[in-house]
Amino acid sequence: MSTAAGNGRVRTEPWGDTVLVEFDEGIAWVTLNRPDKRNAMNPALNDEMVRVLDHLEGDDRCRVLVLTGAGESFSAGMDLKEYFREVDATGSTAVQIRVRRASAEWQWKRLANWSKPTIAMVNGWCFGGAFTPLVACDLAFADEDAQFGLSEVNWGIPPGGVVSRALAATVPQRDALYHIMTGEPFDGRRAAQMRLVNEALPAGRLRERTREVALKLASMNQVVLHAAKTGYKIAQEMPWEQAEDYLYAKLDQSQFADKAGARAKGLTQFLDQKSYRPGLSAFDPEK
Repeated sequence: MSTAAGNGRVRTEPWGDTVLVEFDEGIAWVTLNRPDKRNAMNPALNDEMVRVLDHLEGDDRCRVLVLTGAGESFSAGMDLKEYFREVDATGSTAVQIRVRRASAEWQWKRLANWSKPTIAMVNGWCFGGAFTPLVACDLAFADEDAQFGLSEVNWGIPPGGVVSRALAATVPQRDALYHIMTGEPFDGRRAAQMRLVNEALPAGRLRERTREVALKLASMNQVVLHAAKTGYKIAQEMPWEQAEDYLYAKLDQSQFADKAGARAKGLTQFLDQKSYRPGLSAFDPEK
C-alpha cells in the first residue's frame, strides 16, 4: 500500500508490494514487481492487481494503462510453489476457488473488458500463465529478444487456466498448436510474425514506442475509444445481423455519453472546415 496527498486529503493507493504504478502524462505504467521470481504471479500479486485495476479505473491520472514487468521479465507465469503447491497443501477447496478467482479476475475478466485502453509491454520472459494478461490487453509490444514459451507439456500438464483460449483468440491454429504441443520457446520477432504482439522492437526502443502509442490513445476521446474497442471485442463472436444491431446501439450510446461532441466536431472539420483528412491531417478535438 502507498499513500498520496491530493485535493486536501490523503489517498490510500493499493500498490507498492508486488505491483508498482507510475503516472506519466495520462499513462499509468503498471509493473509486476517480483523480479527475483521473474515476476511469477502468486496469490498476493493477483489480489493486489485486482485492487490496482479497481483503483485506476476511477483515477483520472490514468487514461491508458501499460502493463510490464520489473527487471528482465514480463512474467514467468504462475508461481508454481505459492499458487499451486502451497494452496493444494491447505486441503481447502474454498481456498483454491478463491485463489483461482482472483487470478482470473484480473488476468482476463477485468483486463479484457477494462474501460480504458490497455497495452502490454513485454520486456523479457513471458511464459505460461503470462500469456493470459498479455492477450487480454488491447495492444502489445515486445522486445524482439524477449523469450516466450508454453513449456507445460514438458512437465506433464497442458497449459493452465485460459491460456489456450487466449492463444486461440490471437494466433493462427498451426502456430498455436505447434508451441502448445512441443513446448518450444520463441522470441519477440516470432511473436510479432504470429500476431501475438503488434510489434517487436530492439530493447532500447521498446518503451519509447510503447509510450508513443500510449500518448496517442491518452489524447483521444475516451468515450468513443471505449465504444470502439468494446464493440469490436463483443461483436466478433456475434452473427452479422446481431452484430449490426449491437454496433449501431454502441454508436448511439457513445453519442449520448460523449459530452465533448466528438462526432459533430469531426464532421465539421471534415465537411465544412476541410481541415481534417483521414491519413493526411489530424483531427483536433479542441476545435
